[in-house]
Amino acid sequence: MREDYRYLAASREGFIQQVATSYVNRGYRFFVPVWIPDGKEPERVDEKLIGWYGVAMDSGKRFRRKDKGLANLQYIRFGRFALLLATQGQHEFFECEAGNIRDCWKVPIIALGYSIKYVQGGNVLKRTQANPLGSPERDRKHRVRVQIARSLYTQLTAELVGQACCRREEWFRWRFWNLGFEPYAPVRKQMLELLRRVNSKRKASGLSIIPADVIRFRRRIVKPFESTVASTAELAEVIETRSIQRGHINQLSRS
Repeated sequence: MREDYRYLAASREGFIQQVATSYVNRGYRFFVPVWIPDGKEPERVDEKLIGWYGVAMDSGKRFRRKDKGLANLQYIRFGRFALLLATQGQHEFFECEAGNIRDCWKVPIIALGYSIKYVQGGNVLKRTQANPLGSPERDRKHRVRVQIARSLYTQLTAELVGQACCRREEWFRWRFWNLGFEPYAPVRKQMLELLRRVNSKRKASGLSIIPADVIRFRRRIVKPFESTVASTAELAEVIETRSIQRGHINQLSRS
């Protein structure tokens, strides 16, 4: 295994950023999620998968393989969760993992509480001189959509809407700000919808409205493989969502 191949993400945010912006956005659409069980050394799994599929190679070799119609692979891990990702083309990976491979153009990657999918854009407003207000038009450009995984978002909605009339405004300020999800555009939309539902319930009960500034709108850009140690709280959050993600992955496998 090449010693300079970087695959160990330093943080949850770095893992998601690398997968979304550097892999899925560059054609790595086929994926296999890997949960490393307790008691098994993650480094042994890393070495086996990277070596078996010849993942570690320089950009020049990847380009030459692509030119020949061969697939390239990437591997990335954070904690005990990892992903194998592949581009379109010929590779033994597609035979060995035939029953486990999914296409993120069709089903989302569920990873560390997030959902990552490559989708076609929605409606956009096209403004003209004759119609300065704009008219809806289909955006046919494809892009990566990162949002909170549906099952986890459903749980958050049940929790926060259920507490809408029971908690003070200060509690909601703290809770929304510390939900622990980077504000990608779809995540912001989810958060604003969640806030709208909480406020709707509070308004009906005559309680104060929670302002939108409880939501973080600017995403932090991180160095995915920077040598930092993940915080205990961050690892605990990953473990907490583990059962949810496994259940979702099993559901995809049966579909």
